Amino acid sequence: MTPAWTGALLGLLAGLGLWLAAARLRAILRPSLTARIVPYLRDLPGAPAAPMAASPGGGDAGPMARLLQHAAATVDEVLGGATSVQRRLDRAGLRMSVQELRVQQVQWGLVALGLAAAWTILQPPRGPAQVVPSVLVLAAALVGGLLARDWWLTQQATARERRVLAEFPTIAELLALAVAAGESPVGALERATRRGSGAMAEDLRQVLAEIRTGRPVAAAFDRYASRTGLPTVARFAQALAVAVERGTPLAEVLHAQAADVREAGRRELIESAARKEVLMMIPVVFLVLPTVVVFAFYPGLVGLRLTAT
Repeated sequence: MTPAWTGALLGLLAGLGLWLAAARLRAILRPSLTARIVPYLRDLPGAPAAPMAASPGGGDAGPMARLLQHAAATVDEVLGGATSVQRRLDRAGLRMSVQELRVQQVQWGLVALGLAAAWTILQPPRGPAQVVPSVLVLAAALVGGLLARDWWLTQQATARERRVLAEFPTIAELLALAVAAGESPVGALERATRRGSGAMAEDLRQVLAEIRTGRPVAAAFDRYASRTGLPTVARFAQALAVAVERGTPLAEVLHAQAADVREAGRRELIESAARKEVLMMIPVVFLVLPTVVVFAFYPGLVGLRLTAT
C-alpha cells in the first residue's frame, strides 16, 4: 500500500472516530423524554415531579454538568466501592454524596490531564517512537488525578479522626460532670455540644438532630458507633446507648474512657518518638558533631602548620 493510501485510510478512520464521539456526546447532552414532557404536565393531578439534575449552583444542570455526571457515573461503575467511599465521607465529616465525590474525581482527572497535555505540547514528540510514551503520560495523568482525589479523601478522614481523638477526653469529661450533676444522657449531650466546638461536637450535634427527628436514642448512638472509624469513640457511643436503654451508671464509665484515651495518647507519643529516634539523630550526627569537630581540631591543625614552617 502506498503512503498516499495509508494516509487516506488513517484520515478516514480518524474522521469516523470523531464522528462517533460527536454523535455519542450529542446523545449524552440531549435532555431525556421525561425532562421534556414533565414541565407541561405539572398542573395535572398525580403528575410526577420534574427531574432536577444536581448541580453546584442549583437549578437545571447545563450540558457540561450533565456530561460531568455521566463521566462520574462511568467512574463509579469502573472503580466501584461506593460503600467504602460513603463510609470515608462520613468519617471525614463531608456532607456530600458519592456521586458528588465522583464528579470531583472527574474534575481532578481533567485538571491533571490538562497539565499533562500542556507539558506534552511544550515538549512535543520528536519522532513516531515518542508518540506512545506521550499517550501513556496523558492516560497516567488522568488516572492519577482520579486516584488523587480518593487518596485525599482518605487523608481528610484520617486527619478528622485525629481531631476527634484529641477532643474526645474533654467531651467525655464534660458529659461525665453533667451526668454526675443529675442530667440525663441526652441533656448532658446537649449541654456538652452547646459548650464545645470541634469535630466530635459536630458529630454529637448530628446525633442529637437524629434524636430530635424521631430516631430512638439508642439507635442514634448505635448508628454513630457504626459510622465512626475509631474503636474508642465506638465504645463511647455504645456505652451511651446501653446507659439510655438500661439505665446503667455512666459517669464512672466516661471518666475511665477519658483516662484511657489520654493514656493511649501518651503511649502513642512515646512509641512515635522511639520509631523516629534515628531521624532525631540526623541533625546531631550531620550538623552538630561536624561543627564541634571543626572547632576542636582546626586551631590545633593551624598551630601544627605554624610550628612546621
